[in-house]
Amino acid sequence: MAQMNLLYDHLSQTLYFPLMSFCNLIVGYKCLSTVSCVEKTVPAIGASGIILYKSKTYNSNETAIIVPNLEDLLVIAANKAANLIICFPYGIKNLPQEVLPCLESYNKFILWFGNDEPDWDSARHVAKKLDNKRCLFIRPTDLQPRPKIASDLGYNLKEIIRNAQPIWHKSITTFRSLRQDILSDLQNIDKVQGVKWIRYPALNKILKGHRRGEFTVLTGPTGSGKTTFMSEYSLDLAIQGVNTLWGSFEIKNSRLARTMLQQMIGVPLDENLEKFNVYADEFEKLPIFFMTFHGQQSIKLVMEAVEHATYMHDIAHVIIDNVQFMMGTLDESKFTDRFWKQDQIISAFRTFATKFNCHVSLVIHPRKEKEDGELTTSSIFGGVKASQEADNILIVQDKRLTNIHGKKYLQPRIVIVVILEL
Repeated sequence: MAQMNLLYDHLSQTLYFPLMSFCNLIVGYKCLSTVSCVEKTVPAIGASGIILYKSKTYNSNETAIIVPNLEDLLVIAANKAANLIICFPYGIKNLPQEVLPCLESYNKFILWFGNDEPDWDSARHVAKKLDNKRCLFIRPTDLQPRPKIASDLGYNLKEIIRNAQPIWHKSITTFRSLRQDILSDLQNIDKVQGVKWIRYPALNKILKGHRRGEFTVLTGPTGSGKTTFMSEYSLDLAIQGVNTLWGSFEIKNSRLARTMLQQMIGVPLDENLEKFNVYADEFEKLPIFFMTFHGQQSIKLVMEAVEHATYMHDIAHVIIDNVQFMMGTLDESKFTDRFWKQDQIISAFRTFATKFNCHVSLVIHPRKEKEDGELTTSSIFGGVKASQEADNILIVQDKRLTNIHGKKYLQPRIVIVVILEL
């Protein structure tokens, strides 16, 4: 405890780990309950320091082990498996820009995270910020779980650390370099399917979860509830820790945020005004960011903002609502130009999703068709590029106005039956 300058509160049975800044100043604390093992960071946002463990035999050329939580840090330290261990202030899903100067003096890092899809994605994202060439990582196989689990199972932590492999590869690779990735996928097949929706369990059966690097298109008739659905769809993921960036080009951010707040609490806001600050404080803790654009904007300007936010806030899900408002619909006569412009937008976001390993969801209006007919993938406004580039296409079918028994439902493109009533 003295070595890390830890504090212990006997009353609450809590350990306080100091967050050390670049200038070696204490800028906050990471708290660990010795009863429930729950971690909490103070301040809740904006901390610019790291938890740092150095053994007595530490030297300046040591490779630093980066772990996701305090429990793992303590396990590695107790087993004397490493001389230098680092833990970030807010886990591995959010690496604040202010923390990076604290890490500049280290030559190499070994990232030892969990063996589910979000943790694996986080390892790659953290490595990009720290420079891939400086980073190795522990591949998440059954024999290499995170430190606490490995220790409980009696595994040799030093041996696991010795097996760390580079994240960075040259442009040409071989199957030998890929085989461990394949093994990790197969051993964690249920975990690499993505973040599961809580509010839309039917989507999990079809899409298997929300994954980074994919491209989703949502379409549906005007007034069918596309924005309302996408709002709750993204809120569900944000509550589970998926860092989200909203680009609402059609409605104001204040209106969108109110809708999301209403969806989160599940009670009428206007009837519970006395609790507004309580609800707002809870919503403010969610990793949701909003772009300030409204109406027509250039794709270059939007992409600059999106890429900046992805780097600064570790964004994992970008929503654009909607493409027609973003590109402008003032000149109805230039259909060819509009189709070309939309294809350009779709291509830019598809490339971004792949390059930055970030999920992108685009809301696109359908072209005008007969009211009594069902929408299909060919109903999406513009050319065929949207349906060709998309990994997932969600279509809101609204039959309430054309059929006395009609329903409104969501239809992924690979399904021909109603899977979700809205």
